[in-house]
Amino acid sequence: MSRFATRILAAQGEMSAAGIDALCLSVGSDLPYLTGYRAMELERMTMFVLHAEGDGTIVVPTLEAPRIDAEGIPISVMAWEEDEDPITIVDRLLGDATNVMMGDETWARFLIDLQRVGRGRLFVKASGLMANLRMVKAPDEIALLRDAAATVDGVVEQISELRFSGFTERELARDITERTLAGGHDTMDFWIVASGPNGASPHHEPGDRVIQHGDAVVVDFGGHQGGYASDTTRMFVVAEPPDGFDVAFDVLLAAQRAAVDHVRPGVTAESVDAVARSIIADGGYGDLFVHRTGHGIGLDGHEHPYLIAGNDMILREGMAFSIEPGIYTPGHWGMRIEDIVAVTSDGVERLNTAPRLYRTVA
Repeated sequence: MSRFATRILAAQGEMSAAGIDALCLSVGSDLPYLTGYRAMELERMTMFVLHAEGDGTIVVPTLEAPRIDAEGIPISVMAWEEDEDPITIVDRLLGDATNVMMGDETWARFLIDLQRVGRGRLFVKASGLMANLRMVKAPDEIALLRDAAATVDGVVEQISELRFSGFTERELARDITERTLAGGHDTMDFWIVASGPNGASPHHEPGDRVIQHGDAVVVDFGGHQGGYASDTTRMFVVAEPPDGFDVAFDVLLAAQRAAVDHVRPGVTAESVDAVARSIIADGGYGDLFVHRTGHGIGLDGHEHPYLIAGNDMILREGMAFSIEPGIYTPGHWGMRIEDIVAVTSDGVERLNTAPRLYRTVA
């Protein structure tokens, strides 16, 4: 049985247990997780309809149908022509289904039209069911995450030999992008190069600021390789660190290490966040750590589980997520250290292995 057939059966088991009659998935990563097919984000609707029993059907524009490989998967392909209404087709496939789960990334226009024609149906989010299936990775998925992490680690090593000063953030970001793609990534999803005071903005977009002597530089980037995501953050200092940077960095490094060391099956997601946060708070920087400690990663760069206060989810072997505490001083500098880790049977594996100490560059 193919991995996709196994996943579909698992989804149907979850649906039956939850009293869900049908599942509808459109754009986003839930569809390729179950079928291997990623729908293009088009105004032409693609929708996978899966009942709690039986084979599923992918309703797809005719021009997209050749992209679907259904061999060994319990699905059929129903191609619709340009003069047909796919809403009517999906409504007919849903039949007497009353409780329907809808993929979270489905365009609102499609959901609204399905609600209009299926007035007796209750549509609910599919995120709970799909997250539960996707959170625990199989060994081959962890291997793909490990490969993607190795690529970005290699780029970190390469740029550690570069001159930063005199170049703009945008120029360095372009260099990082080109190196990551050349190293084996299929796509680049984001690239943060935040120098000096820009580092205090965790999601700063690289601009035309020229990197200068004495700048701390946050470099955070990632993409997809073999279908799975990468994400890493490392710190660089141009010539010498700014005032107060070294003391804060020691605190941050200790927090990141302790949070990683805390990971193992049976602990909660929020407890990992608490470990990092308490060390940063004890160091006097609690108000400067302004985001969660981490996010899940897999087919998407951000997915469940999220390491944040209030999430009492128990960590299980096979879960993969980032651990990325940060300290941000508005108007001065920012810092973050990020690794992707995987929960093992008795602890944790760091998938990113590049050194975490900041690099001094010219």
